[in-house]
Amino acid sequence: MQFALTEDQVAIRDMARAFAADKIAPFALKWDEEKHFPIDVMREAAALGIGGITIRDDVGGSALSRFDAALIFEALAQGCPTVSSFISIHNMAAWMIDAHGSDEQRRRWLPKLCVMDMLASYCLTEPGVGSDAAALRTRAVRNGDHYVLNGQKQFISGAGQSDIYVTMVRTGGDGPDGISTLVVERDTPGVSFGANERKMGWNAQPTRAVVFENARVPVANRIGDEGIGFRIAMAGLDGGRLNIAACSLGGAQSALDKALAYTKERKAFGKRLDEFQALQFKIADMATELEAARTFLWRAAAALDRHDTDAAMLCAMAKRFATDVGFEVANQALQLHGGYGYLSEYGIEKIVRDLRVHQILEGTNEIMRLIVSRKLIEGAR
Repeated sequence: MQFALTEDQVAIRDMARAFAADKIAPFALKWDEEKHFPIDVMREAAALGIGGITIRDDVGGSALSRFDAALIFEALAQGCPTVSSFISIHNMAAWMIDAHGSDEQRRRWLPKLCVMDMLASYCLTEPGVGSDAAALRTRAVRNGDHYVLNGQKQFISGAGQSDIYVTMVRTGGDGPDGISTLVVERDTPGVSFGANERKMGWNAQPTRAVVFENARVPVANRIGDEGIGFRIAMAGLDGGRLNIAACSLGGAQSALDKALAYTKERKAFGKRLDEFQALQFKIADMATELEAARTFLWRAAAALDRHDTDAAMLCAMAKRFATDVGFEVANQALQLHGGYGYLSEYGIEKIVRDLRVHQILEGTNEIMRLIVSRKLIEGAR
């Protein structure tokens, strides 16, 4: 277990922080207001190796660890949690191809994904089938050298803009063993997209439904064998949960930094706000909770890098804890700003809105508790 970063890890984190401060943070409020998806800026990040963080280097990836990825996503989220989160999703989808795809598939898609000339989305959730992902209904029927897809995916980040969709489909019977993974290209006939959803936060990335109507996808686009798609999806989510936890910490750290600056400048009853002991205690608690969540995240990331038997449980724990802490710290930072925190120009309310969804996506925090409890109960038998 690491309690200090190596020189390389400090350099990686500082590089991502500098990029976020220079290229993301100054524009985050405008992107949120205008619902602008900053693909050009994400490609600049990819030029620094952020488009394929854990992807092997033979196809252009950075070949970094899950621990390194957690540092990067926390740093990027200090500029904007929404942008950082989409880059996380893109990395998760690309990793699934890298880890489970054939050599031909890896060389076909990953070089462009690593530089973000192509964008990737992850397609699991369906209307009416959220937390019960193994009950998905999108059907892929084999017809010669193709699958014919019919169904719909919901709440898909990047939908309509992404070039490929790593999609979980039903090729067999009910349950998880009937699910396979297909890479569906955007221009495939029969693929269409719903309207861009109006959301509480995450406005700097599009969220749409992906609709399949007799869409013909080559069998060559299947990742792995038939019937293992659910396992591929869950393996992707282990890393995705760490990444989204890191994004929560980055957003919350930014909110805490803004609150510290504000309480140093704002006066009430003849004193600066940071001179009131009650507010000092609140700030101390916020910083302590963030540090505890960060340490837990590092623990889980190190376990996943080592392929520990309890890694999936630790990833679920870290995701639940860090996203809850992140949202609460951001909310308290808004409170410390008083009425000004409710105004968009201070940037706090945007962080609160953005971080709220982190408690839902990549598996709701209730599902995280279910994963943890099942693992513990099975171990006690």
